[in-house]
Amino acid sequence: MQLQHLANGDVLTLPDDLLWVDEHAWTPAVASTSYLITGALLVQSATRQAGRPITLEGAFDMAWVTRATVGTLHAWASVPLTADDGRFELRLHDGRSFEVAFRHDELCVEAEPVLGFPARSDADRYRLTLRLLQL
Repeated sequence: MQLQHLANGDVLTLPDDLLWVDEHAWTPAVASTSYLITGALLVQSATRQAGRPITLEGAFDMAWVTRATVGTLHAWASVPLTADDGRFELRLHDGRSFEVAFRHDELCVEAEPVLGFPARSDADRYRLTLRLLQL
């Protein structure tokens, strides 16, 4: 699995055992309902154009990344989404790819030290959760 920064071409390899935990918790159909003054039901329905959440999470004992990888992800996540930057290509281990951005409306990079105390070396390991948004 890899994440490629589309503005500069940099590629970050991620563990293939990161799990897409909300893959089936989204639907492209959206609707709103309301009642008219006559009492009739008004249903407005459409297809979402973008915005599917992609949350990649490592289980307790797998999908660990280095502190250096976490640092790169934090640096990339600090860039706001614009027409020219903040866009990435996520390539999954099964060959699917998505254009994504970090979900800045919540904690988009969460990293917990595997050993239970803060890492000191760039090679020390972290459990990772990434919160992305398909564009």
